[in-house]
Amino acid sequence: MKGNFQTILIIGFIVAALLGILVFSGAIKIGNDTTQKGALGTVVLWGTVKTGIIATALDDFNRTNQSLILKYVQKDPETFDQDLLEALASGVGPDLFFLPDNLAFHYKNRIFPIPYESYSLASFKNNFAGAGEVFLTSKGILAFPIAIDPLVMYYNRSMLDANSIVYPPTSWDEFTELVPSLTKKDENKKIIKSATALGQFSNITNAKDIISTLFMQAGNPILSEEKGYFISTLGDSGRVDLGPILGFYTDFSNPLKESYSWNRSLPDSQDFFSADGLAFYFGYAGELKSLINKNPNLNFLPAPVPQIKNSNFKLTSARVTGVAVSSFSKNLNTAFIAASLLANSDFASKFANALNIAPARRDLLALKPTDAYFPIFYSSALYAKAWLDPSPEDTDDIFRGMVENVLSNKMTTYDAVKDASAKLNLLLVN
Repeated sequence: MKGNFQTILIIGFIVAALLGILVFSGAIKIGNDTTQKGALGTVVLWGTVKTGIIATALDDFNRTNQSLILKYVQKDPETFDQDLLEALASGVGPDLFFLPDNLAFHYKNRIFPIPYESYSLASFKNNFAGAGEVFLTSKGILAFPIAIDPLVMYYNRSMLDANSIVYPPTSWDEFTELVPSLTKKDENKKIIKSATALGQFSNITNAKDIISTLFMQAGNPILSEEKGYFISTLGDSGRVDLGPILGFYTDFSNPLKESYSWNRSLPDSQDFFSADGLAFYFGYAGELKSLINKNPNLNFLPAPVPQIKNSNFKLTSARVTGVAVSSFSKNLNTAFIAASLLANSDFASKFANALNIAPARRDLLALKPTDAYFPIFYSSALYAKAWLDPSPEDTDDIFRGMVENVLSNKMTTYDAVKDASAKLNLLLVN
């Protein structure tokens, strides 16, 4: 089986390389002037989104683009990786697949990168918000962005009102000033209501993403590509020292600090927010429905994630979904064109709406809804960023270790960041 797969892999890359020559030479054109000429036949799209959620969008896409047929196959997220490997080994893999940003690094050798000669970097940046740039590599575009799920700060309006706080904080300085008044303790100094869930890892939903946001707000991209290889920038001495940033985060779990508001004995942060025990919860736009369902009576709204005071830019984290072309597609021409059409047509809007998140296209983000939630989601998506996570489970362990090494006094914040950077570099060797 292994030998057969390697043979198929080699053949696949040879075919992909030959078709790549056609793309580079201009025989296959995609981009702003996308044409459906030559886009004939059926292409298969794999994804983990439930078919029923996007069925209407898919039907409309096929009605609009009648020179091709797009067939969607829903896969189990738990077995997607294995299913894809087995399908490729059998020569029946998909032409396209929905690609979350945190799997882009993992799948990069199974993706046919779209050359910038065929879809220019200028066109990409003009068409898509910055978070979509997680799919840009020196070899080409790994996927066309379709949707952005930005990290926002949900806040309990009732708790703020009760403490005479008119508006949620916009800077981290304002944020930390509010923590003592919003954190309530009993006579035994036990926290019964908290301003925020920061400082720990295991019982904080999205802990890695919150820390990543702080690091990126400080000016560190976490990863960079040099000469075709990705390296960690966490411990880069030429950039801002992330030790104090990590210290800012862990201080929220230090009983000796004024910002103390969280510890490992408290419930999961999302559950505590839903139970009316947390003033500020850092979660994704895509969590809105779940938060409402958990407690329909909770009086809450989203706000932008606080920023570093006097910073010359805004930034929050995001989860990005794109559509990638398989390097094993037997109909690369149609697959390229279908991917571009999916990202640049009405489908992108309907896809994002179906998932209750923001679209990736700039022109769609300019059309802000008027409800109580989505204006914040759309504006946050415009300045959101993502990084090319090489292995979500492994980087969870790395970031958890970074936090726990500081809290247990095993390492200084500086050394904990250095240690995390070294471990991240090991993951990037492939």
